Amino acid sequence: MALTELSAGDHAAAMADYLAERSDAAVALGSRGPVRFDAEGNLHPDILAEFATNGFYIFEGVIDHDEVTELRNAVEDTIERAPFPPDSDTDAQGRPALGLDYPISPYIFIKPLSDPWGGTKLLSGRHPVKMTEPTPDDNAPDHVVHLLLQMCTSMPAALRLYGHPDLLSIAEAINGPDFVPYNDSIFVKKPGMGGSVAWHQDGATHWDNPHWHPGIHGFNFQVQLYPTTPANALWIVPGSHTEGRIDIRALVAANEGGERLPNAIPLVADAGDVTIVSRQMLHGSFANTSPDPRVSITFGFYPHSSVLGVSGGLNITLDEKKGRDKVYDAEHIRRRSAVVQVALDARHQARPDERRYRYAPFVEVEDEYRYGPETIASVLSDYTLYDIAI
Repeated sequence: MALTELSAGDHAAAMADYLAERSDAAVALGSRGPVRFDAEGNLHPDILAEFATNGFYIFEGVIDHDEVTELRNAVEDTIERAPFPPDSDTDAQGRPALGLDYPISPYIFIKPLSDPWGGTKLLSGRHPVKMTEPTPDDNAPDHVVHLLLQMCTSMPAALRLYGHPDLLSIAEAINGPDFVPYNDSIFVKKPGMGGSVAWHQDGATHWDNPHWHPGIHGFNFQVQLYPTTPANALWIVPGSHTEGRIDIRALVAANEGGERLPNAIPLVADAGDVTIVSRQMLHGSFANTSPDPRVSITFGFYPHSSVLGVSGGLNITLDEKKGRDKVYDAEHIRRRSAVVQVALDARHQARPDERRYRYAPFVEVEDEYRYGPETIASVLSDYTLYDIAI
């Protein structure tokens, strides 16, 4: 029986052997451990070497228990404030829905267990093959939240996370001190209902660049708020970030297991772990027919040289034409990068005894970006309009 004909329960059973086998392969590969710095305070060269080779790393225990709890609560509150139904101005309790005054809706809804992008031309057509869409249980809702956007406006806890000193030190080690942010989103995969993300590579603009290198499209962090399992985790093909643009359609067609790629592995992690993945990595995720939730706070960074003067190749928060036509000049980059500086101050206000990262583009002007009503209005209220997507 084809996977597409299975119920949610039968799909989970059909995937079990593959999940177990590739989970063992992930354990054998490693590329995981705590954040480590050398004597000079730089990210340990062994970690950089593993990331360069494999295209990913799992940083264990980065976010402490209290912060994870705070973030979980913020995400659940944001989901409860979603419009119900999706085109409504009110939430399920009749309150005004969150985000009515935002420049974009902070919610992306999908049908349970569906693949919203696979096989479409959305997001520059970078998801060419649709994933299996099992049949959800009869009591499943018509729509579920798939992504939360504009988290730095909606959730002060998420803004503070954005200013985490270890994560920003990692970004500097990989992309240089003038690293540039792009966008942020929170993937929500509820038990038995979470959708899939078809196999894809994130990069869109630099595949034919004469100065192409494996890090030219930057990387993603994913902060895990719950333990991830092979059934609900992000899956990657290690080392694929070095291969250039991959013909995904041909790769899946040639694979007898279809979407179950034989050399892919799941990024299994605990709550508080942070995964880092090259944006050029071939990656995706299966429909979550498991009983376990996954909530992944996702954001990342580019090298400055990859962005300045470049036209956007994709944009999840603007329409496709606007994403392609936008040229990222110095003013645009600084406007979006200001969110990092505001986040640093927000975190310092909440955790004054923690090491504070200094973001090179804003050294000596930190006082202009203190977190408070003024920067909430001038920097955070519409920052998604300045997202950078290449």
